[in-house]
Amino acid sequence: MKTLFVLFMVCLMMCNVSAGQKSFKPNWKSLDARSTPEWFLDAKFGIFIHWGVYSVPAFAPKDVSVYARYAEWYWNRQMSPDMEGHESFKTFHDRVYGPDVQYQDFATQFKAEMFDPNAWADLFKRAGAKYVVLTSKHHDGFCLWPSPHSWNWNAVDAGPHRDLVGDLSNSVKAAGIQMGYYFSMYEWFNPLYHSSLSEYIETHMWPQLKDLVTRYEPAVVWSDGEWDHPSAAWKSPEFLAWLYNESSVRDFVAVNDRWGKETRGIHGGYYTTEYSLVHDKEVSDEGIQHPWEECRGIGHSFGYNRAETLEDYSTAKDLIHLLADLVSKGGNLLLDIGPTADGRIPVIMEERLLQIGAWLDLNGEAIYGTRRWRVQKENDSVVYTSKGSDVYAICLEWPGSVLTLQHPKPSSESKILLLGVQDPLEWKKTETGIEIQIPDALLREMTVNHAWVVKLSNIQ
Repeated sequence: MKTLFVLFMVCLMMCNVSAGQKSFKPNWKSLDARSTPEWFLDAKFGIFIHWGVYSVPAFAPKDVSVYARYAEWYWNRQMSPDMEGHESFKTFHDRVYGPDVQYQDFATQFKAEMFDPNAWADLFKRAGAKYVVLTSKHHDGFCLWPSPHSWNWNAVDAGPHRDLVGDLSNSVKAAGIQMGYYFSMYEWFNPLYHSSLSEYIETHMWPQLKDLVTRYEPAVVWSDGEWDHPSAAWKSPEFLAWLYNESSVRDFVAVNDRWGKETRGIHGGYYTTEYSLVHDKEVSDEGIQHPWEECRGIGHSFGYNRAETLEDYSTAKDLIHLLADLVSKGGNLLLDIGPTADGRIPVIMEERLLQIGAWLDLNGEAIYGTRRWRVQKENDSVVYTSKGSDVYAICLEWPGSVLTLQHPKPSSESKILLLGVQDPLEWKKTETGIEIQIPDALLREMTVNHAWVVKLSNIQ
């Protein structure tokens, strides 16, 4: 009798847990009702990593359109005469490696012998990144983990002979940073993908992604390569229902919007733009009225491109201004780096990340955990973020001795600070807003430049 009572109580508790947990159905109406996790909305700044076999040739031409400058598309562009940039890729390949060398041959040269995951994680932490997204598998199908569904075309069976996903995941998580994975749904030259889409999905693609999720428990699942087919053909809703209902990451995983050719900017946890483009249109000044993220490289390519020179890389000022602008519009920045085939992060990329990190050390209060304010910007030189009753005016240029703002409405309880300076600033209310006195001497006291933040407390 006692045993039956215990079993009854256990069943009752399980029913109560199930009743308290929302169940998502495999359709977009149900899936889109899931909120994007707060940690992602607070994070604002992440690091994207494009690294794989394409890091060996590490080449793309620069005299082509934006999308044709991607070095990670090397194999596809080299083999596809109808693709923009084909002749440049093919000419480079034949000249440097010879026409008899196949892309698959590069796998033996992708050795990652200089890869130090702890050093990478330390750099990301010093850069102020709150999450990292690694290309677990790009469109060439090469996996950076020992996927049983990609025999001899993964980083443990070939090349580095090392679980690159696992090693980096352990280091990044130990550094207190959220870890996520990019995953390409399609594979350019996989015979099964071209002969039987349903079999490819059932026996290769979804088992692969479920294995990745189960093994490494990502905080982000960043899908891509979805544009050939609608989400129903990919069976994306079924996968996301599993992810949200059954997987071990169901309570905290953030997902993007690339799940079928009709889903970008329409369905998914957060929307993704790429070099400021969504559906090949520029993002408006108001941003996007949904959680969203901009992804781009420090240069013009995601994968490392040896053809790029200093003039192709954004400056620290450019990147800090980009981050501030995106956050003021309610977005995140996922800034890409392209490591070399031997596992080094190019020094110029390292320098840029450290410069961003130094700025965030001083001004991160105006970025992390903020939300868009009722006004996105004062003018082209000042953008706003907010947190509770605090408003942050991020000045993209030094404002001079007087900063005049029209949109903030101060009260007798208002307090105004320049981040990095202890003493409050003097100010006065005017008919059109507020005037803030900023002594020129303060500029000489600032250890970090590029942008300056005025914090306005108790502001309407």
